Amino acid sequence: MASAPEPAPRDADRTRRHLALLTLAALAVRAAFLLLEPASRLVGDELTWTDWALNLSSPRVHFSPLRIHLIFYPPVYPYFLAALHAATGTFEAARWVQAALGALLVPAVGRAGARAFEPRVGVFAAAVAAFYPELVWFSVHFWSETVFTVLLWWAFERLLAADAPDGLRRAAAAGALWGAAVLTRETVLYFVPFATLWLAAAALPRARSRAAVFLVATAVVILPWTYRNWAVFHAFVPVSTAGGQNLFQGNALIERDETYAMVDAVQGRVAQYHYALGMGLRAIRDRQPWWILEKLRDEMPRFWEADSLVLVHIKRGEKAYGTVAPPVAVATAVVVLAPYVAVLGLFALGLACLRGTRPTWLLLAFLAYYNLVHIVTHGFARYRLPVMPLVFLVAGVGWTAWREGTPAAMSARRRALAAAIAIVLAVILVPSFRLNLEHPAFGLTDTGGPPAGEAPSP
Repeated sequence: MASAPEPAPRDADRTRRHLALLTLAALAVRAAFLLLEPASRLVGDELTWTDWALNLSSPRVHFSPLRIHLIFYPPVYPYFLAALHAATGTFEAARWVQAALGALLVPAVGRAGARAFEPRVGVFAAAVAAFYPELVWFSVHFWSETVFTVLLWWAFERLLAADAPDGLRRAAAAGALWGAAVLTRETVLYFVPFATLWLAAAALPRARSRAAVFLVATAVVILPWTYRNWAVFHAFVPVSTAGGQNLFQGNALIERDETYAMVDAVQGRVAQYHYALGMGLRAIRDRQPWWILEKLRDEMPRFWEADSLVLVHIKRGEKAYGTVAPPVAVATAVVVLAPYVAVLGLFALGLACLRGTRPTWLLLAFLAYYNLVHIVTHGFARYRLPVMPLVFLVAGVGWTAWREGTPAAMSARRRALAAAIAIVLAVILVPSFRLNLEHPAFGLTDTGGPPAGEAPSP
């Protein structure tokens, strides 16, 4: 089926102005949050990323990929932090650069939405991305989500733009950006074949050439790191070895920390990877035939839960933000979760209103793929952040349909579909809402103990 039609020049100019203003607003919001956020300790993977950055910029390593044993994690984010730390002597500069990068997500999402659906949908999704509390929060913290999400959505924007007879250069840019995203978070590597086939299947001149250019550009970015892994570790590892550990801990019916202890007992990083991968596959085999149903039941509520690392920081007490007054904790939860729930409601309506265009199938395939990755491994609220722009886009379709009165004219089948999606999402959210209400950090229930608690390590 055809892609969305190109907007009229006047509409395109108006969309560009709106996206420019929203990008500036997003930058201002992120800068303000950086200046005003209460002090917080580095916790969880923040310590991991900053430690690797210090290692990379040390005199012994001096940024050489051949002098560092980095293989469990992809390389882009450690190098990003290391370069800024080496230039300024502090990680504070990285927070400012990351805040600016986070604002660049806004035009990527807006342009992708205009191409895939229509300008109004793109502007709606861009506005949500500009002010969405979780995106603002992550932009000034040391997790790879901000850099990864920006690279991924500019790759999507260029990929959608490449679906045209004159799209060879845009296909090359899409491939380069996708490769950089893979080197930031390996999760999207295995979607490359589908994206390539999607480009090749277009009923347009030179479709296969554009697909080939996209694939080659992606490979050109990734393969030097793959060769580096071979040179340093004498093994074929496309990007990183974290996938083995994730598969193991997500499927073995033992505690997470126990899986780490078992893997750490194996000598050698590549041997650890092969051991973890084997144990994960064995756990999947042993859980048949109900494995996939059990994983759907367990991981989807975790992936889509009404929670956030913002709230996890509050729950961690002295290990992160320190003691937070319960009314402040509750207010923060409302600020973080209310937009999430509202967007999911519009998302349910938007899914029922979607038309079967080529861009729609590409985006829905990616949504299904990303969910499947976290069903097979494990779900957590942080992991959904890179697909939230896609949720914003579909919610934009729902918002536009609502404003036009489309729900009243929808067929009974589509209304039933929207209701079914909303019910499934509500069922998924209920357990996490209950856990938050019961957590002592929010002071909503009398637990008989001090208002502090420890959340699971992300």
